[in-house]
Amino acid sequence: MATMESLIGLVNRIQRACTVLGDYGGDTALPTLWEALPSVAVVGGQSSGKSSVLESIVGRDFLPRGSGIVTRRPLVLQLHKTEPGLQEYAEFLHLPKKKFTDFSMVRREIQEETDRVTGKSKQISPVPIHLSIYSPNVVNLTLIDLPGLTKVAVEGQPESIVQEIELMVRSYVEKPNSLILAITPANQDLATSDAIKLSREVDPTGERTFGVLTKLDLMDKGTNALEILEGRAYPLQHPWVGIVNRSQADINKNVDMIAARRREREFFAASPDYGHLASKMGSEHLAKLLSKHLESVIKSRIPGITSLINRSIDELESELDHLGRPVAIDAGAQLYTILELCRAFDRIFKEHLDGGRPGGDRIYGVFDNQLPAALRKLPFDRHLSPQNVRKVVSEADGYQPHLIAPEQGYRRLIDSALNYFRGPAEASVDAVHFVLKELVRRSIGETQDLKRFPTLQAEIAAATNEALERFREDGKKTTLRLVEMESSYLTVDFFRKLPQEVERGGNPTAPTTADRYTEGHFRRIGSNVSSYVGMVSETLKNTIPKAVVHCQVKEAKRSLLDHFYAQLGKKEGKQLAQLLDEDPMLMERRQQCAKRLELYKSARDEIDSVSWTR
Repeated sequence: MATMESLIGLVNRIQRACTVLGDYGGDTALPTLWEALPSVAVVGGQSSGKSSVLESIVGRDFLPRGSGIVTRRPLVLQLHKTEPGLQEYAEFLHLPKKKFTDFSMVRREIQEETDRVTGKSKQISPVPIHLSIYSPNVVNLTLIDLPGLTKVAVEGQPESIVQEIELMVRSYVEKPNSLILAITPANQDLATSDAIKLSREVDPTGERTFGVLTKLDLMDKGTNALEILEGRAYPLQHPWVGIVNRSQADINKNVDMIAARRREREFFAASPDYGHLASKMGSEHLAKLLSKHLESVIKSRIPGITSLINRSIDELESELDHLGRPVAIDAGAQLYTILELCRAFDRIFKEHLDGGRPGGDRIYGVFDNQLPAALRKLPFDRHLSPQNVRKVVSEADGYQPHLIAPEQGYRRLIDSALNYFRGPAEASVDAVHFVLKELVRRSIGETQDLKRFPTLQAEIAAATNEALERFREDGKKTTLRLVEMESSYLTVDFFRKLPQEVERGGNPTAPTTADRYTEGHFRRIGSNVSSYVGMVSETLKNTIPKAVVHCQVKEAKRSLLDHFYAQLGKKEGKQLAQLLDEDPMLMERRQQCAKRLELYKSARDEIDSVSWTR
């Protein structure tokens, strides 16, 4: 059967783990586990006795003291009950490996840690200090000491500090899982109590509020606080608790808290006003009352907490699957991982080319649109104009004009015309090259597991770019060779089939000397060459795509990473590990997820193992 101590201790351990992992506060998709667990926010005006109440509950003198605003940062105080006889000690979250057994050093560290963030001014900060105290003299509790509420700013403080403190306190007490410990001094009019006023606003039903009346021993003679303590003046759902603080003289004499607790018990037992309430008064009773109520709250909220934990486990496991599991240390396993990642990338790249993913159709666009358009734009009209034909033919003839047909002129015109095809051929190769580079880039980005390894990503990108450059060079050589082949050997039958001039008697004859240099003659030559170039253009429009696909696309599908694989086989274990060097932010995120998953699973197991009476 679970005891109150074990149940609250379980929550305390989970809260402690949450703070260590940084799972405290912040905006998340689900409420954090910390926020789902109950804690006690200590609220009161400045000099209301908050510090004395906390020290009484802990049984140790460990909080900074002074006039004005002393608590300038929230103090998240987690009390862990230990076995009797064990030494008491304290730990700060910002000093996880240091144990404090001297509680005067705890007070000093709180002051120094406060000054580290706020400076030695009277400024405040919402950044909490996390302190855990392990002692056999405490009950398992999480208490949050907040800056004291005030109505005016003192020297050295901005005018906005009144509102800043209230907003900070509200951010804690407005949470539905927060219990409110409203501290009010008995020698102050309850109607002016900042703590009661604020708790009434955020908890109008009083379900979460515990009223604490301090400094009962300092009330004017002949007066008492029975009307409040008995719930007649200001009734709450939970009974009021009276506290007797240590006097300043006791503090100056270093009277320990155990003795102070004994004097407090004696005060109530001997008081004619409060004697009948003695069993329900004092800091020890307050601690037990809070623990008992926390037990009840925890029991009622365990199903919701369990549901939250299960949802968090599912989300974290899903994220870990997305982030990928940690990399193996063994060199063989690392090589296998790299090869698997390369195959995954290669598979996606081929899907782009083959139509399973978008992008491969752009290569066909180069052949169907860009290449024909480039061929149509070639300046053959200018090159084969009568004026240019006359110039080329005359230069080819030299000092001896051609006798029949200007063969040398024809050849020069054809050679220079065919040279224009080099541009579209090279442009086709370059266009496909850039499409392939873009598909590589896209494929690397779409290989999810590869995102973990920026070094391997860069190596694959470099290796594929080098391979594509080789394929491009081969493609250019092949397509330019096609153009050169057309220039190397002209199709003679084409010219034999050209219509020849016919004499009136019906016999073909060569043009006369007078006809050779007329514009009509040069226009016919240009027309003949244009027809031949057109035939070659149609041929190249079909053969250039074949060469490009063969040299670039097919090779990219077949051997894009072959050179990389060859180099990979020569690498040693350390070099393989460097390739699998993950993004530090991703590694940190996986580590955080793994720790939080471990926390949630541990919390679930502990909750499942705890049973309690209804």
